Amino acid sequence: MLCRGIRGATTIATNRAEDILEATRELLQKMIQANGVVADKVACVLFTTTPDLNAEFPAAAARELPGWSGVALLCGHEMEVPGSLPRCLRILMLVNTEKGADEIEHVYLRGAEGLRSGKAGSGWAGL
Repeated sequence: MLCRGIRGATTIATNRAEDILEATRELLQKMIQANGVVADKVACVLFTTTPDLNAEFPAAAARELPGWSGVALLCGHEMEVPGSLPRCLRILMLVNTEKGADEIEHVYLRGAEGLRSGKAGSGWAGL
């Protein structure tokens, strides 16, 4: 079994706690469903937001998930790179899995799809 990274990103309409939590829940659920993630196989999850999102810790949404109370979670801010995608939440979930790297499904929502191709500016673009 290997530890693999699952990437996800979304944008958030406003810097309000409710919006940050709702967008985080949506992204986490889609990442979990797309990859068949089981809580006890999650090594850790890193959450980053652009500096314009600071009303709530995105990790608070993960604490609501069944079986996730013991998962290591960390929040931080992305670098402020000129021209980067504003109001963006990124998640890197490290999971223990039998899947190959080419079988992992990364999830990009709400205008963050360009991060996958490197067209939307900074931070994990094209990775």
